[in-house]
Amino acid sequence: MSNVPPGPSLRGAVDLSALVRRANAPQPAPGSSNDPTAPTGGVVVAVTDATFESVVDLSSRVPVVVEFYAPGLQPALGAIVASYGGRLVLATVDGAANPQLAQAFQVREVPAVAAIIAGRPVNLFLDIPPEAQVRQVFDELLALAAQNGVTGTIPMDPDAAAADAEGGDGGPAPAEPVEEPLPPHHQEAYDAIAAGDYAGAVAEYKLAITQNPRDALAVAGLAQASLLLRLDGADAGALRAAAAAAPGDVDAALAVADLDVSGGHLDDAFERLLDLFPSLDQKSKDAVRARLLEYFEIAGPDDPRVLTARRTLTNLLY
Repeated sequence: MSNVPPGPSLRGAVDLSALVRRANAPQPAPGSSNDPTAPTGGVVVAVTDATFESVVDLSSRVPVVVEFYAPGLQPALGAIVASYGGRLVLATVDGAANPQLAQAFQVREVPAVAAIIAGRPVNLFLDIPPEAQVRQVFDELLALAAQNGVTGTIPMDPDAAAADAEGGDGGPAPAEPVEEPLPPHHQEAYDAIAAGDYAGAVAEYKLAITQNPRDALAVAGLAQASLLLRLDGADAGALRAAAAAAPGDVDAALAVADLDVSGGHLDDAFERLLDLFPSLDQKSKDAVRARLLEYFEIAGPDDPRVLTARRTLTNLLY
């Protein structure tokens, strides 16, 4: 029985640590041998625990579908991914031989399929559903990628291109997905983040919210860009040492909570701030409440960790 969710979503995919490291790291020249996003000559690649980092980097350019399989069960999505003409990449993973990746994606049975967009994981489905359903999910994945500024392609090798031109079985080639452009301020914000200009991204998201206060993606984007701005150039060791030396210091606690959220450790961030909350004066309580609301936006309202933390915060307020 296939398990196909209503549609992919980046809400709740909060591991921004790779993006922070990438933005602060020297960038290789495009096309150089050290460029992880250089064209691979094909759209299907076998990856392991040791080589997966290059696939994560590639996901900032093109959505990467990750298919977990096991000995005796071959990957099944290569032809479908190839039919998208380089707009998608398929990373195949032997789940039994790569336990770190299986654990990271919370894979308990195979086949299982996820995706990565701009370094963030997106759960897709368990088992392999009929092709029409797979294509529907992949089309939604491409639309989601476009909303987040991931709209690139990679060159296909000649054999893959020929198969694509024939539709894989001698029939007509499938229509390419149509990507909707990002709204102007969203695109400007994404470009600013890519350039390491987090203050510029914050400003663009604020403009988008001014124009449309109900723009939920802009609200979530503002929360993420604000987090990146606060962490820009920060020394994680120094921040944690400062918080350990002054456990009642609200600014130090907020800084370490930012680190926790950037690494996907929401529970740690929520526990730190909510435990501190009752001992604070009103001004500090307001600051902690505002920061928690940002974290709720980053993770999304349906995240069970958010639901628990929101209930605790409400009880502390009233």
